[in-house]
Amino acid sequence: MCKDICTEILDTQLDVHRAIDFVSDDAHGAVATFLGVVRNHHQGKSVQGISYDVHDPLAREVLERICSEGVGLWPDTKYYAAHYKGELGIGGVSVLIAVSSAHRADSFDALRYVIEEIKLRLPVWKQEHYLDGKSAWLPGHSLKEDVSSVGCSKCG
Repeated sequence: MCKDICTEILDTQLDVHRAIDFVSDDAHGAVATFLGVVRNHHQGKSVQGISYDVHDPLAREVLERICSEGVGLWPDTKYYAAHYKGELGIGGVSVLIAVSSAHRADSFDALRYVIEEIKLRLPVWKQEHYLDGKSAWLPGHSLKEDVSSVGCSKCG
């Protein structure tokens, strides 16, 4: 199963072509992608950027586990999931997910599962930076996730 999952925590620009190349499979007729990007507002405040603080080893394991769960729910799917760490301006890509499957329904469902679980479980903390010069940490994630080994992150 490990060959069907690639997870990364990166401080460089997330690459959609890398994601699609990883999940591409001659037996799969569907590739679904999701990009999470920094928007210019949140709760009535004008945002100029976000800093992402990530617990790297734990985040890698959580991403791996989420994708492994996806394979269990939607067999014969391939996953690429990456999260950015560091500072991003408006429009910067913070999350990149690609899922492939034989048919589109499985790709869409699996993709939705992965992003929703990332939002719930990934140990990433966000600090928004506002146009007025102030910053605020957004509610984050607990470090209570069980981090038993789930495999490897082989992206080729």
